[in-house]
Amino acid sequence: MVDLHPSEAADEIDIEGFRRDLRAEISGSVSFDAGTRALYTADASNYRHVPIGVVVPRTVDDVIAAVAACNAHGVPLTPRGGGTSIAGNSIGSGLVIDTSRHLTAIEEVDPAARVARVQPGVILDDLRGAAQPHGLTFGPDPSTHSRCTLGGMIGNNSCGSHSVAWGTTADNVESLDVLTHDGTRMTVGATSREERERLAAQPTIEGRVHAALRDLTETHMGDLRTGMPQFSRRVSGYALDHLLPEKGGNVARALTGTEGTCVTILGATVRLVESPPARALVVLGYPDPPAAADAVTEILEHSPLTLEGLHERLLGGLERSGVRLPSGRAWLMVEIGGEDMAAAAEAGHTMVRSLTGAARPLESVVVTDAAHKRALWRVREEGAGLATRAPDGTEAWPGWEDAAVPPEKLGSYLRGFDRLMERHGRDGVAYGHFGEGCIHIRIDFDLLSRAGRGDFRAFMEEAADLVAEHGGSLSGEHGDGQARSEMLPRMYSEGVLRAFSSFKAIWDPRNLMNPGVIVDPAPLDSDLRVATVTSGPQTLLSYPEDQGDFARAMRRCMGVGKCRRHEGPGVMCPSYMVTKDEKHSTRGRARMLFEMVNGEVITDGWRSEEVRDSLDLCLSCKGCRSDCPVNVDMAAYKAEFLHHHYQGRVRPAAHYSMGWLPVWSRLAALAPAEVNRASGTPGLASLLKRVGGIAQERQLPEFARTTFTRWFRRRGSSEGDRGTVLLWPDTFGNYLTPSVPAAAVRVLEDAGFTVVVPRQQVCCGLTWVSTGQLGVARRVMRRTLRALAPYVAAGTPIVGLEPSCTAALRTDLVELVPGEPSERVAESVYTLAGFLAEHAPDWSPPRVDARAVSQVHCHQHAVIGFDADRELMERAGIDGEVLESGCCGLAGNFGFEDGHYDISKAVGERVLLPAVRESDPETLVLADGFSCRTQITQETGRPARHIAEALASALDRQRGS
Repeated sequence: MVDLHPSEAADEIDIEGFRRDLRAEISGSVSFDAGTRALYTADASNYRHVPIGVVVPRTVDDVIAAVAACNAHGVPLTPRGGGTSIAGNSIGSGLVIDTSRHLTAIEEVDPAARVARVQPGVILDDLRGAAQPHGLTFGPDPSTHSRCTLGGMIGNNSCGSHSVAWGTTADNVESLDVLTHDGTRMTVGATSREERERLAAQPTIEGRVHAALRDLTETHMGDLRTGMPQFSRRVSGYALDHLLPEKGGNVARALTGTEGTCVTILGATVRLVESPPARALVVLGYPDPPAAADAVTEILEHSPLTLEGLHERLLGGLERSGVRLPSGRAWLMVEIGGEDMAAAAEAGHTMVRSLTGAARPLESVVVTDAAHKRALWRVREEGAGLATRAPDGTEAWPGWEDAAVPPEKLGSYLRGFDRLMERHGRDGVAYGHFGEGCIHIRIDFDLLSRAGRGDFRAFMEEAADLVAEHGGSLSGEHGDGQARSEMLPRMYSEGVLRAFSSFKAIWDPRNLMNPGVIVDPAPLDSDLRVATVTSGPQTLLSYPEDQGDFARAMRRCMGVGKCRRHEGPGVMCPSYMVTKDEKHSTRGRARMLFEMVNGEVITDGWRSEEVRDSLDLCLSCKGCRSDCPVNVDMAAYKAEFLHHHYQGRVRPAAHYSMGWLPVWSRLAALAPAEVNRASGTPGLASLLKRVGGIAQERQLPEFARTTFTRWFRRRGSSEGDRGTVLLWPDTFGNYLTPSVPAAAVRVLEDAGFTVVVPRQQVCCGLTWVSTGQLGVARRVMRRTLRALAPYVAAGTPIVGLEPSCTAALRTDLVELVPGEPSERVAESVYTLAGFLAEHAPDWSPPRVDARAVSQVHCHQHAVIGFDADRELMERAGIDGEVLESGCCGLAGNFGFEDGHYDISKAVGERVLLPAVRESDPETLVLADGFSCRTQITQETGRPARHIAEALASALDRQRGS
């Protein structure tokens, strides 16, 4: 076997010739630029490898051509799916082949045979969705089910919550279409003795492979029968016991979990299983995780679909949802199936009543409500992200992430593991697949210092010994990668390890398939990504949750990839959902910024055009601030980058037009009719758009004949008996839609409040923040703070009507002008619904009594939440749907900027715009955000209203009746 270490590979390769051959044969993208290489330096692990290049194939033939070029030029290759591997399995220093964007076809679902044939880039949720109409599903379901690919699952032998009932990916693979590095294409699956002998006799490369597999099995039969722990979650190493005759000589299952070190997956036929019509979730409370583990074996007797463990320290997200758990500090989530929900719930209650001794919980609850179950599963599924940052901001890392032991030994293992953690002074949150003895944990390793990395190695070695003592597996789900391959000798005998080496050599004699993993492993403490960014540049934003350290903020993204989902609830990440391009995901942008700070691949720092291009399609929607498990705030990072990138340079025209919108609005208010006439004249409007960097497809909004503040001062305020409230005169409401704040005045006065507006000019600074003009934004905010000081000192609450401005006062103000004055303002700011819920809970809103479709503004979703609005709408008799549409697509200045229209419209067309078009003409369309209303009106012709307007209209009808 040729020992070609990936770090040495590039020195021996004709890069230009390799690139030329790839581009000549491949219809997909072939990228050797710094930006693309930066995107693929990492997965969801601690490790970092800079690839030579990246291929995103459009067809299976593209994959075959890419592998052929690698073989001809001696280039190592790493197949990659969703890039969510947590052990360093899907990164490499050769060519990375990313199948997740285009090779996404579900070629067949055969409900009679209960199988499906898929390409490697198929997202698990898409396969489950295709199987669902037939009452079927794919059993294994890792927490990354919304973005992980079948190819990646096969590579790592993924499992998930339901493998306790339906097994690992290997248990559900029927056959594989594979390609070796030398270009041999084969279909492999279960193989009888007779069939293997027939295949082995063929004078072909495929025949030689089968002959070698037969010889390996015969040579190592004793090791394979006695040297491989026999429990469901043994994922470490190669599953060569599947080659044994008593296991059907299944080559496909032996290749499942080989982590791209043997073959490239071109397609797969997988087994589907029957999905119960209804599922109840039984939650059992215990004093601590070991006590919960002691209950597992008795609960397994009830044949649950899942048996998951939760730790109390994962509950931050759960508390925000309003859900409460039974008494305890650790919980088991047990899913029970049934023909209907009543039967499932009764089976759950029966199980609880039957539990005895150590299995008896402190308290229990059987959950049947769909929303309640979703909230519980969200905490479990986002554990990898939630556990990455402790409440005090301490960073925690994968590494010892998913070891597994036989379930009956789990309690003993956890107690031993607690002692190991205490000896090393480490802390972490243990949770995971208790029903199969598989534990996930993020540990506060110090990976930034040499001494800390030394302790990391010592800990890993001792932890490996502990697992081996319990007859377990170093990996119980995600594979070995660079994190655990070096420790396989602590788990397996020399005979088994020799069998692993022989197996890899059969498929990959030149060691060019994902080298450094499983066989001839790279050291577990080398190539650590987090150690490469330990200090960051000076910044204007304060990053309070990252101790003011931009480098620490850049380490926040661990690559779990929730931003790569294609659909579903939440906001993140709208541009990725329509482009499916890694560089337009939150993770991709975070990776680019990380590499910018690192300085090796992206070498020009804040001036980087690669980073600028990646951030260009970021809508600054702030969805990642709440939807990302580790709360990456890409809108803030983008603002910071744009500030430095354009410092001392000419900016894009849109930064001067829309970034300075508050100033231009004040000027336009001097002669609004003339401005509207000019912007409504086709030729002149086109010129104005071109000069202002505005998309020609957009209609310029009209300025109101008079501003809200002028109207209010002429009208005066009415005295109320509930106290005074300051209504925030945002730029959009004041100059463009004064009907919105005017309506809010009537609603607040009806609720019994005296409404005032600031005597001085105020602005939240949002448009300057979103265009990265942070110096101007800070000056604007400081003036605003001075204007608000007397109101805040008097304890006057502030009601904001434009969600983006309200969110800016809650967050951007504090981060750009940190200090007590900003914090006091932030604490005083409410949405209209939030203010009424807290300060006038006994007020009866007017009855709107109408159906509605409602769009939640992204910034409100991310910073404030929508619960108070839901409650207000319900009390006002608004019966309708709050759309799970994500971002509207306009997103402030984004959708108006030249070059962004197509993406802006595509984002809106995902859910929002079709839902509005399909709604009945009498249905109200509610959207508090000016951008949302503008997008809806311009793209559907339907008027959209602010909730204040709907309530004010109802007041008018109420008074007129």
